[in-house]
Amino acid sequence: MKFTFVTLFPQIIEGYFSDSILSRAIESKLMSVDFFNPRDYTNNKHMKVDEPIIGGGAGMLMTPQPLFDTVAAIRENSPKAYVIVATPVGKPFKQNDAKRLASKEHVIFVSGRYEGLDERFIEEADELFSVGDFILTGGELPSLVMCDAIARNVEGVLGNANSLCIESFEDASLEAPSFSKPKVYNEIGVPQEFLKGNHGKISDLKSAMAKCKTKYFRPDMHK
Repeated sequence: MKFTFVTLFPQIIEGYFSDSILSRAIESKLMSVDFFNPRDYTNNKHMKVDEPIIGGGAGMLMTPQPLFDTVAAIRENSPKAYVIVATPVGKPFKQNDAKRLASKEHVIFVSGRYEGLDERFIEEADELFSVGDFILTGGELPSLVMCDAIARNVEGVLGNANSLCIESFEDASLEAPSFSKPKVYNEIGVPQEFLKGNHGKISDLKSAMAKCKTKYFRPDMHK
C-alpha cells in the first residue's frame, strides 16, 4: 500500500517512519511513503501558496492552484489514488474507517496550513475526516494519525495478525486490562484466574473485564 503526504513541511512527518513497526513494513515493501510539496507546483516565481481570504478574515488561506496541480501530478501515475483531507467539518475518524481504507492501493493525505485550505479544493477530496473537536496549527498530525491507524491494518504490517482481533474498538468495546511480569508490583497483584492456565476461563474473564472497562470509561460505547 502506498501513502502520499501533500504538505509544506515533509520533515515534520518523515522521521516517524524511520523506526519501529512502520519502518520494517517499508523495508519489507508492505507499504511505501512519499511526499509532495505544493510549493513545487505553484505557477508564480515566488512559489507562493497562500493568499488573503476573500471577503475578509484573519490570516492567509492555502490557494487552490498548487493543491489541485500537486494532486493531478500524483494521479498521473496513480489515477485511483484516494484523497483524504483532515478538516473540522469532516466526520470523526474511527477504527472501522482505518480498516476500510487499508484495502486501498494508494491514499493521499493533504495537510492544510495557515487558516486552512480553499473550500474549492476541500470539496474535491474523496473523503473528509476530523480527529477531534480541537484546532491544530496544521494538518500533518491528523494525517499521520490516520496513516498509522490505516497502516497497521494492512496485511503483514503487524507481526501477529491476531493483535488486530483483540484491540479496543473491536466489537464496540475497549480492550480488556492487560498485565505483565512481575506478578506482584507495589503489593498489587494480577487477577488470579490469569495465572491458572485455563484459557476458557481467562477468555471469559477478559470479556467481562472489557465490558466493565467500557461501561466505566466510555459509557457512550456501552451496549
